[in-house]
Amino acid sequence: MTLKKYALLTSLFLLGIMTAGCAGSGSDNQTEANRSVAAEFVKGTALPVSFTDPRVADMKGVAANHRLQLFADDQSGVIAVLDQSSGEVWYSNPPERESDKLATGINKDLLSAQLKLDFHNAFGQLSSVNSYTDSVIHKQFRFESIPNGIRVTYQFGTDEKTADDIPSKLTKERLEELKGKVDKTGQRALMIAYKEDADPNVYVRNESLAGIQLTRTLQAFEDAGYTDEDFRKDLEAFQLEQTKPEPRIFLASIEYTLDGDSLVVTVPASGIHFSDEYPVHTISVLGFFGAEGEEAEGSLFVPDGSGALIHFNNGKINYSSYEQRIYGSDQTMNNANDVVLEEKARLPVFGMIRKNGAFLGIIEEGDAVASVHADVSGRLNSYNYIYPSFDVVNKDEVSLDANGQERSLPRYQENPTNSDFTVRYAFLSGDEATYSGMAQYYQQYLAKTQGLPEPRSASDSISGGDAPFYLQLIGSIAKNKHLAGIPYKALEPLTTFKQAEDIVNQMQDRNIRHIKVQYSGWFNKGLDHQVPDHVSVDKAVGGSKALREFISFARDMDLSFFPDVYIAEARTSGGFDVSKDASRTLRGDPAAIYPVEPVLNQRDRSKAPSYVVSPRYILKIVDSMLTELDDYRLEGISLQDLGSRLNSEFRTNHQIDRTESETISKQALTKIRERNLEIMANGGNAYAFPYVTDITNAPMTNSGFKIEDEEIPFYQMVVRGYIDYTGMPYNLSTYNDMNQYILKCLEYGSGVYFKWIYEPNDKVKDTDYDDLYAVHYEQWLDQAAQIYGSVNEVLGKVQNQKMISHEKLSEGVFKTVYENGIYVIVNYNRSKVQADGQNVEAGGYVMGGVQK
Repeated sequence: MTLKKYALLTSLFLLGIMTAGCAGSGSDNQTEANRSVAAEFVKGTALPVSFTDPRVADMKGVAANHRLQLFADDQSGVIAVLDQSSGEVWYSNPPERESDKLATGINKDLLSAQLKLDFHNAFGQLSSVNSYTDSVIHKQFRFESIPNGIRVTYQFGTDEKTADDIPSKLTKERLEELKGKVDKTGQRALMIAYKEDADPNVYVRNESLAGIQLTRTLQAFEDAGYTDEDFRKDLEAFQLEQTKPEPRIFLASIEYTLDGDSLVVTVPASGIHFSDEYPVHTISVLGFFGAEGEEAEGSLFVPDGSGALIHFNNGKINYSSYEQRIYGSDQTMNNANDVVLEEKARLPVFGMIRKNGAFLGIIEEGDAVASVHADVSGRLNSYNYIYPSFDVVNKDEVSLDANGQERSLPRYQENPTNSDFTVRYAFLSGDEATYSGMAQYYQQYLAKTQGLPEPRSASDSISGGDAPFYLQLIGSIAKNKHLAGIPYKALEPLTTFKQAEDIVNQMQDRNIRHIKVQYSGWFNKGLDHQVPDHVSVDKAVGGSKALREFISFARDMDLSFFPDVYIAEARTSGGFDVSKDASRTLRGDPAAIYPVEPVLNQRDRSKAPSYVVSPRYILKIVDSMLTELDDYRLEGISLQDLGSRLNSEFRTNHQIDRTESETISKQALTKIRERNLEIMANGGNAYAFPYVTDITNAPMTNSGFKIEDEEIPFYQMVVRGYIDYTGMPYNLSTYNDMNQYILKCLEYGSGVYFKWIYEPNDKVKDTDYDDLYAVHYEQWLDQAAQIYGSVNEVLGKVQNQKMISHEKLSEGVFKTVYENGIYVIVNYNRSKVQADGQNVEAGGYVMGGVQK
């Protein structure tokens, strides 16, 4: 990089236009420590052998417990875990990788790596280093013993000098001076390195200088005692723009420890070091752990939506490999026009099922900045593999206009992600080595670590309880009106509190029970309400008095009532200080969310946006809202965004990364639960599970990525028995056959869900809410009763029961088993089938089993 470019970038940094990041714990001291890379890598000593095993040849046993043994090869960095209960061995890298005939070049090297770092240079270009090519080959790694395991520390790259470490021009006087200080070998090297220019008093560096000649030239400068001050003076003599490059060196550690039936793998933030000039973008961890080859049978489990399987060697190499961010996208990083139509990965898990065993990967730390990657054999190599990566320093582009020319420069977040990166690999064998076994394991793990609420009482289901019916009612919306030809906005009531009572009464007359009402558009100016740092019940739906009366009505009718609020998104700029309280993007702009234009499937920037509320403002909003709601004595609240969205804040000197944002969300949810309010969450990310009682719009399918082979109810198997849930409203779904919807509810153990208004559908015509196209309750009421009756006939017998297994019996035929012994087999096909010894009608189901 020339001095001119360097000066430009430096001045932009000082002006706050560009900020460079680093990695570390987030504290000032640790951050500064990680900006400098150790000049000299300290090599370790040979790893002591505690035990050996012929099943893990040529590797040293370094740690063991009652279930697992950990082995390591201190010559390659490879580790292996022996599951003593099954005899299965899980390698960090494929043992037969050298014989892979498909992988070449860097793809061959990656088969031997345990870590891969993707990094940017000063111009934002992305490159990578890995622990094999850039560390192990150069013997720049060391092993250390730690309690119950080992730590491996890698230095990526070297501090070898290049031609840029010597001046591109020298005066004849300087060259003669240098020659006078070295021996004949050095003098010869200098004369090869520099050629006389047109001006006999100037010598120019040979631009093809490389290899042994470069090494000898650098040695000559060193022998001559050439200093940085000499370098600066030589540049000034010709007004040159040249700077010595920063060494491209990185340090990172990985720790392996045994914990019961699991291998816990941690990349500590304190061990990540890099220079400002080369900020690390992502770290990929154990890219080929347990990888299986072309002859193996099994599946990769990915957390896409409700869950999905990718079968080994499925041949889908013409489709994109799987990659998905945990908890969905960060709205401060989204392109204003992006509309991603896919299910979210709401659980920080992934896994592998092979013939004689399985592992479940649980991302314990760094989940908010994690992504899961998976691929099958035949594309880059001969293996089926799955692994996580973690964001360290995010990047965006800033556009500048310089003398009529637009230039884009990179801008990085100020500080790296404030978290270690930890993955637990839990090993399963026998009957547990299935996706059902993995889901049960994760459920038990969450229960033990307080990652789930108290389990619901099973007594109701044994005595014949009722499945929940979820009903979202829309109170009022803002609508453009005219008075004497003058346009203005006014609230249009769609369902008042009194009308809501009428709807509920009619539902109960049709034997719809266990109703849970989610009421939206009730305060602070309608459905797109102002930030709830104050609460003013809209008169359009009846005002405060009507709200109190509906709360009383709900108690009398044994009805669950959840008034609905947005907290993390300012749906309108009214009453919200955008410049102060909206999150900032890396470009320095307030993070705006534009409405979606459904025909073009793009963001419509002609309409007013909503804004991402800065995470630092969330707790203040929640405190104010709860104080104002205290007087109503509510028993529940519905959260549209707090349990399903995680956003950063990149405001200069006030950065909050996604891991810190997750902590704030948990604190906010804790405050709400401490007021004894039940929480209904939309979407339901895993970090919200300990606090919520109900989830709407739970993922009921996968995204349908081409590489995937099956969708599974992994999400449902994890939460059922602890949290009630439902998918999207039936009347706004893609189902054109209510029978298919019934079967899905039965297979996935889901409650029924509708979204309604009391007024006719044409009330939303020519508004910003024309997506509410089929929500008038009268047209759905009888059908809703019919659907609920069918669903409740089965799920009423298993209400609050855990889902203990799910399996595909044949194409379109699935069996779900609940913990009290009841099972249901559903048949999505258009023809009758025989399954599990029973006849199942086309589009029908059978229920069996004996209640325990």
